[in-house]
Amino acid sequence: MDRHLISRIAHAEHPIAAPLSDESVRGLLDRVLGAGARRMLDLGCGEGAWLLRALAARPELHAVGVDLDARGLARAQQAAAVLGVSQRIGLHHRDAREFNHPELFDAVLCVGSTHAFGGLLPTLTAIDRQLAPGGVALVGEGFWEREPTEAALAGLGGASATDYDDLATTVDRVTAAGWTPVYGHVSSRSEWDDYEFCWTGSLAAWALDHPEAPDSAEAAAVAAEHRAEWLGGYRGTFGFVTLALRRTADPGTGGTGTAR
Repeated sequence: MDRHLISRIAHAEHPIAAPLSDESVRGLLDRVLGAGARRMLDLGCGEGAWLLRALAARPELHAVGVDLDARGLARAQQAAAVLGVSQRIGLHHRDAREFNHPELFDAVLCVGSTHAFGGLLPTLTAIDRQLAPGGVALVGEGFWEREPTEAALAGLGGASATDYDDLATTVDRVTAAGWTPVYGHVSSRSEWDDYEFCWTGSLAAWALDHPEAPDSAEAAAVAAEHRAEWLGGYRGTFGFVTLALRRTADPGTGGTGTAR
């Protein structure tokens, strides 16, 4: 079963593909975009959920999204038309690692897609190329809430304990790379549970509603396996932090960056 199709079905009830509530998403967008942002970029935008919410609330904003899922981008374009924001969004079907827009952006997002760049620090390097002086980056990354067990690592697809750090070390790595956190949100247990139950529930419901589909049995199996990996493995061990970052020494601010 195509992984993009699995993702589209699994996120049908939770379009933000990360363990974040609607309230948290609104708050993060307010922090990052403030009152003066005019241009926004999402690297690994999926179906454009972050972009569409930002555009719907801010008539002055223009946004660009990049992703490898052509059908997801088509759905984003359709949703933009329904919202009446088609003239303010640009969607690019390409590898985000190779994307290089001629203009810079006031805000650059990569939430839950740092794996596309090979990890947190390479993601920040990619963001830096596209971020305007004085701009804000929003990056969502996993971390260990506690020492991972073998079950937790297996539940995360055979991850290694060295794939992530604890929260303090994660933030230390960011600051050592030349970035200053101006805000951060650690996803709560309830946000995680809602996300995971939506993910597995949407996929399982699709399988029940489409028993004749060639992928029905596989969808049900994927949902059941993921649910077991989460509940019996990484629940309470794997955390998620979303950081709003400014360059520590930013030419747009004349020195050390400050929060908007």
